[in-house]
Amino acid sequence: MNRTFTLMLMGLGLLYGSTSCSEKKHEKEEKVKFLVTSPLQKDTTITKDYVAQIHAYQHIELRALEKGYLQKIFVDEGQQVREGQMMFQIMPLLYQAELKKAQAEAKFVNIEYQNTKKLADGNIVSPNELALSQAKLEKAKAEVSLAQTHLQFTAIKAPFNGIMDHFQARLGSLVDEGDLLTTLSDNSKMWVYYNVPEAEYLSYKSHAQSDSPLQVKLRMANNEVFDYPGVVQTIEADFNNETGNIAFRATFPNPKGLLRNGETGSVLMTVPLKNAVIIPQKATFEVLEKKFVYVVDGKNKVHQKEVTVAAEMPDLYIISSGLRADDKIMLEGIRKVKDGDKISFHYQEPKSVIAHLKTYSE
Repeated sequence: MNRTFTLMLMGLGLLYGSTSCSEKKHEKEEKVKFLVTSPLQKDTTITKDYVAQIHAYQHIELRALEKGYLQKIFVDEGQQVREGQMMFQIMPLLYQAELKKAQAEAKFVNIEYQNTKKLADGNIVSPNELALSQAKLEKAKAEVSLAQTHLQFTAIKAPFNGIMDHFQARLGSLVDEGDLLTTLSDNSKMWVYYNVPEAEYLSYKSHAQSDSPLQVKLRMANNEVFDYPGVVQTIEADFNNETGNIAFRATFPNPKGLLRNGETGSVLMTVPLKNAVIIPQKATFEVLEKKFVYVVDGKNKVHQKEVTVAAEMPDLYIISSGLRADDKIMLEGIRKVKDGDKISFHYQEPKSVIAHLKTYSE
């Protein structure tokens, strides 16, 4: 009897001790306060990059205007040429002969016209015969002008200052009318084309000021930013129905000739966002490549909620869906809780959080 009573007392003591430890542990956990904040909603701007194609301000093909042998080449591949500089000479002998023939014919017809005019002045021939002779003379002069033009076409000169591409025909080649000889690029300024989604185009147009053109920057293929900013001067008329994009064209000065036709890069454009919902990056976590935050409800319980990131800034995400401006989200300790846990927290204003923000990994 005494032994049974003793065992009962020991059991009650152990149970009380276990309950006491559990309560102390629970109280200890309740004393841990997590940092909680809210999204910041404000108008802001972000810098977005767009894949771009770089083209010379002028980029043309130089083609043979007459048939013949390529007699001389006065320039070299990759050379800078000046407007009016001789580049190619197609053998001109045939066209020189045709010019001399046309000039001789014009001289003969002119003599006939002068004789007919004297006779017409003496009323020996009719005015109609004089008019016919004059028409023959005009035709002969036109033949001379045409022959001169053909002869000039054998000398191919640079139409503007630019840089040459590689040769498509070699010295001594027989070229036909229209055959490609080379290409010429004016790289003094560059046209950079890039595509902008419809939503961003609308944001840009609603905030754009007509008297202040949009300035953009260019990140080159080596990830360096080009020294000179560009200006958006042209937006195409129509959207691409398949992609939902519209093409912008920015003009960049190229005084050092660093950029060449056909290069690629990325245009960096500042895009305005109205009433953007901004949260710290460290308030998020990933599950199967989706981003989530812990939202604290009115009973201080946390709930996992998926968010959609519209844009990324240093240490910040701009959220397009999943959060409201008045939601409370966990800022720290997100790896220490699970969905449905009740927490004790300290609330910090979002402006204060963002002012002292630095992303870290827990």
